[in-house]
Amino acid sequence: MDYMREYAAWLSSPALTDTERDELRAVAGDIKEIESRFFSRLEFGTAGLRGVMGLGLLRMNRYVVRHTTQAFAEVISDYCKARGEQGSVAICYDCRNGSRDFAANAARVMAANGIRVRIFESPRPTPELSFAIREYRLSAGINITASHNPKEYNGYKVYWGDGAQLPPHHAASIAAKMEELDVFTSVKLTDYDDAVSSGLISVMGKETDELFLENVMAQANDFEAVKKVADTFKMVYTPFHGTGYKLVPEALRRLGIKKLLCVPEQMALDGDFPTVKSPNPENPEGFYLAVKLAKENGADFILGTDPDADRVGIMVRDCHNEYITISGNQTGVLLLDYLIGAKKRAGTIPANPVALKTIVTTEMARRVCDMNGVRCIDTFTGFKFMAERKNELEGAGEGKVIFSYEESYGYMLGDFVRDKDAVTASLLLTEMAAWYAGQNMTLYDALQALYPKYGYYNEKTLNIMMPGLEGLANMKALMACFRENTPAEIAGTAVLAVKDYEAGTALDRRTGEKSPMELRGSNVLRYETADGTVVIIRPSGTEPKLKIYILASGNSREACDGKIAKYEQWAETLKG
Repeated sequence: MDYMREYAAWLSSPALTDTERDELRAVAGDIKEIESRFFSRLEFGTAGLRGVMGLGLLRMNRYVVRHTTQAFAEVISDYCKARGEQGSVAICYDCRNGSRDFAANAARVMAANGIRVRIFESPRPTPELSFAIREYRLSAGINITASHNPKEYNGYKVYWGDGAQLPPHHAASIAAKMEELDVFTSVKLTDYDDAVSSGLISVMGKETDELFLENVMAQANDFEAVKKVADTFKMVYTPFHGTGYKLVPEALRRLGIKKLLCVPEQMALDGDFPTVKSPNPENPEGFYLAVKLAKENGADFILGTDPDADRVGIMVRDCHNEYITISGNQTGVLLLDYLIGAKKRAGTIPANPVALKTIVTTEMARRVCDMNGVRCIDTFTGFKFMAERKNELEGAGEGKVIFSYEESYGYMLGDFVRDKDAVTASLLLTEMAAWYAGQNMTLYDALQALYPKYGYYNEKTLNIMMPGLEGLANMKALMACFRENTPAEIAGTAVLAVKDYEAGTALDRRTGEKSPMELRGSNVLRYETADGTVVIIRPSGTEPKLKIYILASGNSREACDGKIAKYEQWAETLKG
């Protein structure tokens, strides 16, 4: 792409405001900056778009949002016309700067294309969008969010009629349309207020919240366990300035939590996220205000949700009365073990129960399932794959999914959403903490009790940042190198098996036999070594980095930690 020509085209476009034109004029002498904004489009995939906000093809702005929405509208229209239906979408947005404007622009484009729009009146959690699509039987959905990325980012997530993120073939159709359409002249646009008056745009509010919360509360297993400790059990919650601020506390109060302490500084919606460097519950440093509040009040545990309330992280009180972070892998295993037990106690465990996890999620989850009569099935990373697998299994009568999760703090429960859901997960994590409190145990105690029962496991995820064009090229070259030159050993330990999820093949290095796998089509490599460790390598789908997962197991905590350290040292050599 001729980035200088694109830059000139944007500068001369009558669509831009004077302020926007001034932003582009300000970088006129900076060729590198112009290149970074215009050398390519933001890549559209099954997760939609995500990027830094600003003017340019490779930035998140109203023109990129309009262009993407026009392409999406045409795909929806073609699909619905073939079925004799009128297209319809739900639109949601988070607390980020620009999100409301981006959502309104998406609604204007959809309405101009004759597609009915239901838009939320104010920021809402991502899972409520998935719910609304299913509840109102809509064709598709759009969510303006960059999840837990830093404040400079925004994004555009796309959903299909089942409430799950877009399947690959529809994503490919949208990407192809975007190539055909001019970013300015091809976009249909109507006045927002006119579309509201005509009924093409309608607003969702408390009525949808209530329907969503009814479904959330139906996932509770043991109100009596909460009631038993309600007068003494204390917890701290923070939404990190995000969309969980209203529905998560409401769900916890309906559960019966009496002593809920919300971090006041972080309860206000704010796209600048002024109290944290990164609004990511995976980062323990963001919980400093929550820890302070917990210590002042002797809280049992701490819970935090990310800006769009689809991920949730917890901190637990350890044996030294310090609050420590436990990983998404550990949280998921705790919740999986608890849910199986709670459903058995309540008599609600279904016939042929199934748990879903991703290929990079701890193998401890499989062990928990195996020992409790639950089938454990792997999927690719991303809840669209879990949603697809859930639909397949249950549609064919081959099992009932009771829990789906991935290591990066995402959990999906129930039948009313098809995406990760921090609202429902917060409810069940709190129920679990209260149940253990009734046994005079903290969640830290509960986690320690799982290891003797199921074995010792530990995991580590490493990120090798590879920004820019050079970074993309380096990632591609590195993955190609691993495929062409399969390592005989990693960190001095023999590689026994290699799984290439792109080709869908498994290689046994001891026999040389290569066999097909059910999962295929994703750029992921998995190495299984002689000491029982699994090393997985894949490029991130949303950020310029290579992700390396180390999954260790052993006879003791020390053995697992030693393996993690050894393979982590090997992974550091890849940075060169």
